[in-house]
Amino acid sequence: MSVRVPTTAAEVARARLLELAPGGFEELEREGEVELVVYAHPPLGALIADAFRGVTWAPVEPGWEDRWRDFHTSVRAGGLWIGPPWETPPPGEPAVVVDPGRAFGTGAHPTTRACVELLAGLERGSVLDAGCGSGVVAVAAARLGFAPIRAVDVDAVAVETAARTAAANGVELDIAVADVLVHELPQADVVVANIELRVVERLLARTPAPVAVTSGYLAHEVPSAPGWASLARLELEGWAADVLGSA
Repeated sequence: MSVRVPTTAAEVARARLLELAPGGFEELEREGEVELVVYAHPPLGALIADAFRGVTWAPVEPGWEDRWRDFHTSVRAGGLWIGPPWETPPPGEPAVVVDPGRAFGTGAHPTTRACVELLAGLERGSVLDAGCGSGVVAVAAARLGFAPIRAVDVDAVAVETAARTAAANGVELDIAVADVLVHELPQADVVVANIELRVVERLLARTPAPVAVTSGYLAHEVPSAPGWASLARLELEGWAADVLGSA
């Protein structure tokens, strides 16, 4: 099922669709629009059709559940090769191997790449990955020389996936299920938050670190974060990531 909305309405549409389909959906950038695509059984399809105007649909073909692998290819960010286990990293190049399964984060999304690029330019120290998804950013941080690294996510599936990602890369992470807006967070030198803009803003209000690398929002959006100063910004393919310092 496909839903197209103006870019200005994308944030609301994402939130609404995620309520109906918490298992996730594909997102495609169109000129002035965002297309959200979800695989749905008939009862869920009826709910989506009621919630959105102009929904289009087509029956799925056999093997649809593994088709995402065709789009999960290797990228480079921050001097690292990041890719799936069915590709071979170049010899001698530092690598992060990630198979996200049902968790967010292949490494290819512009926000993930931007976070890794910005991390690579920071002084090394401890890291808190707030909303770790598949664990790709946390493992990338370890590859870049940051330590120790804590990673938390509200989704237990994401935490399990992050643990597998760490094990596959021979990296030691302290991973736990936690809500970054509710639970007590460990202090760190750098917090990384590649999550929704409003959540980023509320997390920054808790000041879990003196330096923050944030993303998960579009290039025209800027976190409203009293007490934080902008240190750097990187824009990739219409998305943005920021380095912020606590004043």
